[in-house]
Amino acid sequence: MALDPSFIGRTYPPTAPYEVGREKIREFALAVGDANPAYTDVEAAKALGYPDVIAPPTFPFAIAFRAAAQVVEDPELGLDYSRVVHGDQKFRYSRPVQAGDRLAVSIAIDAIKSLAGNDVLTVSGAVHDEAGEHVVTAIMTLVARAADPADATADAEKAADAEKGE
Repeated sequence: MALDPSFIGRTYPPTAPYEVGREKIREFALAVGDANPAYTDVEAAKALGYPDVIAPPTFPFAIAFRAAAQVVEDPELGLDYSRVVHGDQKFRYSRPVQAGDRLAVSIAIDAIKSLAGNDVLTVSGAVHDEAGEHVVTAIMTLVARAADPADATADAEKAADAEKGE
């Protein structure tokens, strides 16, 4: 069933603040294979003008995706997460994320469209620091794959068998 386009523009409450730690940044940098010293060495980050280590550019995905659970779990939207694949990711920065930041994410549904039976949902997570200053917006595209007609037939057969008491 196609997602209802009237959900475009729906917003969700901001998340509780997430405190960005040096160790989380270091772990993320190692996980993505980025050896930039500004991610692990305070002095290297300070030499670039930052007060502490900064996070790799894709780090906000971790907190924005967690916040996007509000959309995924919205029963009114009716998104079948078992059919969802991550289609695209973009970031719009005002400044880098840095250790010591306390960040909250506000999620919004930006677009819903149907392509070849697939639902394509664009969700943005505006990330702000404790002072309310914009840090980054993470834009994710989720694709809910169309149901396989064979699955629908099997489900209908199971339901019919259940009604017969088989």
